[in-house]
Amino acid sequence: MVFSNDTEVALVSAANLINTAPTHAASAATLASIDALSTLVELDEFVIAEQFTGSREHTGSELADVRAMRTELRTIWTAAEETAVTMVNALLAQAGALPQLVKHDQWDWHLHATAPAAPLARRMGVEAAMALVDVIRGKELSRLRVCAAEDCQAVLIDLSKNRSRRYCDTGNCGNRAHVAAYRRRKLTEH
Repeated sequence: MVFSNDTEVALVSAANLINTAPTHAASAATLASIDALSTLVELDEFVIAEQFTGSREHTGSELADVRAMRTELRTIWTAAEETAVTMVNALLAQAGALPQLVKHDQWDWHLHATAPAAPLARRMGVEAAMALVDVIRGKELSRLRVCAAEDCQAVLIDLSKNRSRRYCDTGNCGNRAHVAAYRRRKLTEH
């Protein structure tokens, strides 16, 4: 494991949130206009899938705040170290983050830095920021990547030991790249 379990879960969740945006779909040609968080139902499904706990407003304002947070997280994801530090610190300060160990549901001891009643977007942002603190302190920002497929702008977290992950999980980017490389090799063999 590269990071602690809760850090890895938060990083994957942050990447999943970022990748709900329309311009970050797996195939820009076919999915560029799809926003996977365009309705409250889609937000509910995302919250359940990512196992976010705490209060919910179930309002259009909450949805707009979460969508704004994913944009902010994308900026941090692709930022240089100094910019990432400034943005992470701002997220934590705006939330009045106060890290505490908690244990709930199926999760063992892990960190929460907001109250369960804090707005969903704030909880999402602070959880991601707390994970990004570990990434930055560990000098591991290079593990935060954009998919290597030419037609994809999805983000990913490379948790492999050898730092070899290049493709996202939003589509078949890795498979398509490998097939294309195979076909190029076959053409040059003949």
